[in-house]
Amino acid sequence: MKRTVRRRSSAWSYFEQVGANFVRCKKCDAELKYCGGATSTMISHMAAKHHVSIPLRSAARGSWSETPPSWRAPDTEEESAFNPEREPSERRRNKRSSVWDVFVKVDEEVHCKLCDTKLKYMSSTTSMMYHIKNKHTENPQNNSVAMPTQAQVTKLVTNMIEKDMFPISVVDGDGFRELLADIVHSYNVPSADEITRSIESHYHEKAADLRMQLATVEKVALTADFWTAMPSQKYMTVSCSFITEDWQGKSAVLHTHKLPSGGQLTAECVAEKLFSTTQAWMIAGKVPACVHNDKESIQLTQGVAQVTWNYVSCFATTLQLAVSDGLSEDVLQIISAAGRLVRHFSHSSPAAQALKEKQAQMCLPQHKLIRSNRARWDTVCDMFQCLLEQRWAIKAVLSDRTVTSKHEAQTLEIGDDCWQVIENFTPVLATLKWATTVISAETEVSISNIYPITFSLVQTHLVPKENDVEQVSSFKLAVQKSLRDHMEVDSSDLASNPALIASMLDPRHKHLNFLMPAGRLAAKVKLHELVSKLDASAASPKDEQLETEVTPDLSQTATARKPPSDTKNTMMLLLGDNYSSSYATDSEAQVDYYLRDIAPSLDINPLDWWRLNGPRFPKLASLAREYLCIPGVSLPSLLTDAGQSFAVMRTRLNPEHVNMMVFLNRNASI
Repeated sequence: MKRTVRRRSSAWSYFEQVGANFVRCKKCDAELKYCGGATSTMISHMAAKHHVSIPLRSAARGSWSETPPSWRAPDTEEESAFNPEREPSERRRNKRSSVWDVFVKVDEEVHCKLCDTKLKYMSSTTSMMYHIKNKHTENPQNNSVAMPTQAQVTKLVTNMIEKDMFPISVVDGDGFRELLADIVHSYNVPSADEITRSIESHYHEKAADLRMQLATVEKVALTADFWTAMPSQKYMTVSCSFITEDWQGKSAVLHTHKLPSGGQLTAECVAEKLFSTTQAWMIAGKVPACVHNDKESIQLTQGVAQVTWNYVSCFATTLQLAVSDGLSEDVLQIISAAGRLVRHFSHSSPAAQALKEKQAQMCLPQHKLIRSNRARWDTVCDMFQCLLEQRWAIKAVLSDRTVTSKHEAQTLEIGDDCWQVIENFTPVLATLKWATTVISAETEVSISNIYPITFSLVQTHLVPKENDVEQVSSFKLAVQKSLRDHMEVDSSDLASNPALIASMLDPRHKHLNFLMPAGRLAAKVKLHELVSKLDASAASPKDEQLETEVTPDLSQTATARKPPSDTKNTMMLLLGDNYSSSYATDSEAQVDYYLRDIAPSLDINPLDWWRLNGPRFPKLASLAREYLCIPGVSLPSLLTDAGQSFAVMRTRLNPEHVNMMVFLNRNASI
């Protein structure tokens, strides 16, 4: 049946289109939002502002009435091109997909007119295209539906495997092949070997790009993340962090090594894996330090001749050990009792429903209870906070005998003394969790925050208070002692620790106010020593030029210039042209000027500060690139929920492909 062509609304006599989503009134220049071809807002505007009545079309095409019609996009190119006054971009926008000739939208679904199949509609016509192509091959409408090519589908399959870290063998599964055969008509599912070759090609492209980036940077810090896959295969993922020429912090995975199964790892084995990685990526002479999360596996490698860098313990792992040292048997029993209570509400539907009703009655947030995870102590804090928030709703459900039996209530009920411990314990855990969050920020400088945070915890937050219960006081003292031991805060050689040097090179912490005067003096002496040891060949041309100008040859200057005619020129000859320059040209002067400079606020990014002030302190800027590129934790993203999902996903990989798959997954943004 031939369709009747619709006439253009008379509203366009008073409006002109501005961009894709706005129209402008020709009378008053008012701009209105324009969406989907509807002219009702324009008609209302003309009636309200200019007292102009524009007739509206009725449901019968071509006739006019007082009720606006529902807009319908033109079905064919001929219809959309009917009105020659329309711009080409408008005609293209109003053209709709031809699948709507076969489907009709009903609420959140679309119904096929040919076979009455119902599909979910999510603002995309892809599923309708597949349905027409596979089920209605005789229908002429399917000729206009663009189907994805073999190469496009294969690329999507490859991306899925890389992003979700599926084993490559998933493409050989019967269910996966049946799914693709049903969705994509006549698609030939590639074999696992073909997908492997495609992923290998992508891996080599990514590796080449990363190798080019690493060739342009001065220093590259390593991280060694030790992890175990099922059933007991151990791996070491070596990552790198660096600061680009424009002071942007970057990180990337380099290699995942399969470690020998069974027995204790030797220092030579770990050192050889790390050294081979630096050789393969041509960064052997650029590594200032390596951050690790396994002290037992790496503590002896400093004695290996190949190792020329320092080792830094992952602060998140150190904090985990300190918290574990502080958890007494009483606290562990309270955590266990809280976990049982949460499990009850998770597994019992009546209890969960009753809790929702009590929350509504008491005007409490409709939050589900959170269960702690043994692998992450910070989830204990989340569990306690949620229990405290819902305490009285939980008590109401446990006391309701229509929902909870007396025996269950006696088993699950937490005593008032335990609630007091939870209430006192939660703020302490929250503070420790904040410390981990700050250190684990993936896009920020983190190593320079380690010692300021450590001393703040030891000197302030972990000091027992008068109103603390006995369990909390004991926990604070135990964690405080553990942090002192692991972080060596009382060591006489603390000034040589890379984390403390990084704190001095972070303009926010350079004054080291958390240290005693003797400690600050030792750190300053160490910074002077590092600046003086910088290789002259590594100094920038600008730095060399400044140093030359700071000690001018007076005899040559006198012959090259006209005799001084006034006092000003005489002072310039005696003291040098750049006597009043803001640039520090001497090694000791750079350190002194830097330390005397006003410290910026804590909310600034130190890399942004160095981007602006690096020319003032060129030698210190070189040291800042070396030390601030070191991360505070071995793999920051693992401490997030997404990182935990990744940690689970990587355990199912085939050892043959684990290096390639982890590399592509973690370096997707490079």
